[in-house]
Amino acid sequence: MHVGQIITADSANGTGIRVSVFVSGCTNHCKGCFQPETWDFHYGKPYDSAMEQFIMDELAKEYYQGLTILGGEPFEPENQVVVAGLVRRVKRELPRRDIWIYTGFLYDRDLQPSGCRYTEVTDGILDNTDILVDGKFVEEQKNIRLKFRGSENQRIIDVRATRQSGKIVLAM
Repeated sequence: MHVGQIITADSANGTGIRVSVFVSGCTNHCKGCFQPETWDFHYGKPYDSAMEQFIMDELAKEYYQGLTILGGEPFEPENQVVVAGLVRRVKRELPRRDIWIYTGFLYDRDLQPSGCRYTEVTDGILDNTDILVDGKFVEEQKNIRLKFRGSENQRIIDVRATRQSGKIVLAM
């Protein structure tokens, strides 16, 4: 996996102050995407143990609420193993930090068994995710007044409540 950018002290991609990791690689190619350079799976720097330790050290600072993973596309099969390891480590070592993930895929269609982006580690990612913002960016539904999403079709899902109830529970 490659990472296009890491933003520290970010307040745009989730509640509170966050570390935001923009993974590279996306096959959605949404019209009007704000970061089309991240479609390339080799954009940015290769993810390695030093980068992961930087993320962990930064997140350990007391003023952070959590980690946001976006892209590109965290749920591309090429990215899922690394994303799974990172979210597992964050929950193990920094359990008070929440985790938000943005995806162009749909939780209840694409990220479920037999879905187009379901792999052997998808459930592990979702089990460690607090909030999932799902759905492709749709330029015709763009609304700059929306919090934490770009178009009206996108949902902000409370993943824990959704997995417990078996139906989509919106967080906002």
